[in-house]
Amino acid sequence: MSMTTIELSNGATVGGSVVSHPGLVIPIQSRTLSRLAKRAIDITGALSGLILLALPMLLIAALIRLESPGPVIFRQRRMGQGGRTFWFLKFRTMVADAEKRLGELEALNESSCGVLFKIRNDPRITRLGRFLRRSSLDELPQLFNVLKGEMSLIGPRPLQIRDSQLLEVAEPEAFARRLSVPPGMTGAWQVGGRSETDCFGMLQYDLQYVGNWSLWCDLMILCRTFSAVLRGRGAY
Repeated sequence: MSMTTIELSNGATVGGSVVSHPGLVIPIQSRTLSRLAKRAIDITGALSGLILLALPMLLIAALIRLESPGPVIFRQRRMGQGGRTFWFLKFRTMVADAEKRLGELEALNESSCGVLFKIRNDPRITRLGRFLRRSSLDELPQLFNVLKGEMSLIGPRPLQIRDSQLLEVAEPEAFARRLSVPPGMTGAWQVGGRSETDCFGMLQYDLQYVGNWSLWCDLMILCRTFSAVLRGRGAY
């Protein structure tokens, strides 16, 4: 397999048929069979997760309802594979009118490249929401997205429409390549730094994943995800 090198606007280049991760060598496999296997793993994993985590998810839903008014599930349009949009699900971690207040907080955005929107002490986040984000438990409803085929267990994180539009303008080629695979609940960016890296760091992780994907790579990312969640690295 070959991958055309892409130069990002910050001067970084991403490309090659083998990517180096700490302690990780990614072999090249038959793509068709591997992708069928990936989908089978997604369905099995999502079903198993929903069954095993049903009670904890119900408890989280009850706590959200008790803490603040508003829906338990937060739905947001996100951009997935091929540019198709879908309703991205997660447990609500912010006040009910958080989306309406986004504009007034833009000036406080801490993301250096301006594409992603990140505030370490976002005033919209609830007390329970801060714990859910830190532990990544807010992401569990995305198991339904995986089951429906809108997402995978592993892949580039789906960006909200605001971020997608800004990234497409800033890095059109990299943006298009990032959308060539299904988005994931976790991915190379999550285990590599998450909110501690800017959009260029995100793109480097994601494009390396896209160009060098394998089931072995997914397995390594999944294992490293548990470690990242326990450390709470880059989650806020």
